[in-house]
Amino acid sequence: MTNKAKPIKLIALDMDGTLLMDNHDVSKANRQAIALAKEKGVDVVICTGRSLMACQDYADDLELNSYIVTGNGSEIWHTSGQLIERNLLKSELVNMMWELRNEHKTNHWAASVDKVWKNEMPEDILNYEWLKFGFDTTDNDARDVIFDLLSKHPELEVSNSSLTNIEINAVGVNKAVAIKKLCSFLNISMDNVLSMGDSLNDMAMITEAGLGVAMGNAQEIVKESADWITYSNNEDGVAHAIHKFVLNA
Repeated sequence: MTNKAKPIKLIALDMDGTLLMDNHDVSKANRQAIALAKEKGVDVVICTGRSLMACQDYADDLELNSYIVTGNGSEIWHTSGQLIERNLLKSELVNMMWELRNEHKTNHWAASVDKVWKNEMPEDILNYEWLKFGFDTTDNDARDVIFDLLSKHPELEVSNSSLTNIEINAVGVNKAVAIKKLCSFLNISMDNVLSMGDSLNDMAMITEAGLGVAMGNAQEIVKESADWITYSNNEDGVAHAIHKFVLNA
């Protein structure tokens, strides 16, 4: 399996279920592979549904010196701390989803520009700037109803980061769109990108990258869409793919 003989110049890594083991640590093998890729001149970019507050320490610890894509593409940051781009989710839509959450009695989280709200919301939702909203429930029927309803909304981008949740961004906001913008900054093409992930919020970047890799623990639909399947997040899957397609290429 090759990516049309295009050299990899950017590695886009999802965090949970991909870069991180289930204990939320980065394995020694993953650390070493990332360091070697950087030595080779490859940009390594965390591309996550998390907020910057929840991933900055990992980027610092790995000594990444490129960009960070957060909130599924709602924000692009430089590792220096500079905000490059922000794509907001209308507060009226967040209010609608909050009401939907209460109707179906699910757990939820919502990211405003300065805080992540978990199973609580401010009284004045309409006065905040929002990036993302998420539902989480083990009630399959409730989740299916919410997913189907929101997927039909023309202003929403709907995905997930696990089998029990739903993640919502403004329409047109996803990891692939963000990576394309990074490619323009770096003067490379998507053919030069290796993307790795495990969930629906990784699908776009996996299918649109020159080389899309699904984790061994990925959702089946993600595996079916990928160019290649690596080991699981607990088995150094990221390192395995980097060695195969970047270091030994």
